[in-house]
Amino acid sequence: MAGQYIHIKGRDGEFSAYRALPASGSGPGVLVLQEIFGVNANMRQICDGLAEAGFVALCPDLFWRIEPGIELDDHVEPELQRAFQLFQQFDVEAGMRDIADALATLRADTACTGKAGAMGYCLGGLLAYLTACRTDSEATVGYYGVGIEARLDEAKDLDRPLLLHIAGKDQFVPAEAQAEIHRAFDPHPTIRLEDYPDEDHAFARPDGLHYSATSAGRANGLTIRFLHDALS
Repeated sequence: MAGQYIHIKGRDGEFSAYRALPASGSGPGVLVLQEIFGVNANMRQICDGLAEAGFVALCPDLFWRIEPGIELDDHVEPELQRAFQLFQQFDVEAGMRDIADALATLRADTACTGKAGAMGYCLGGLLAYLTACRTDSEATVGYYGVGIEARLDEAKDLDRPLLLHIAGKDQFVPAEAQAEIHRAFDPHPTIRLEDYPDEDHAFARPDGLHYSATSAGRANGLTIRFLHDALS
């Protein structure tokens, strides 16, 4: 079933989101949190893949306050630089309000069977971590989140499952930051860390500079099983 855009009426305004449904027409919900390139073809492909796996996927436009409908290509240098500018401009706290509103919209969707979680990449990986800590997401996955080490205390009351994929050679998450994350979360009862020692940032982005089919396949397989176990 082809995905389509819907509109979410959030507390701060209306914004769009890409929605993909499984062939059955219903399933658990997964909120997909974008990279710094907006809701582009890659994010839509992730949603479509989740739908094929039986989930109702929803990817909100978190850059709408800066410019609605941004779609950037990491292979085009000016667009890559624009993406880094957007990362600097992005208001995390405002974005978290949008995420909470989008998650509520997803859970209320007639196609959603009731349970809903979230997953995100890069900037979205950080936002996924914060979503796990601050919202009622029932299971959350973060891929190579940037800046988690500065917010470790957010997880002090976390009691729902969180899976974090960590790239060992991540150019944006140095070894010292990864060590801090491990020290804080290895003993945590509901946080699972998965390491990919030889991979760089965005190793799971198809056609990306650091894409690894092997590690992406491992991470994506773990993610789907993790979400099914928690949300089904």
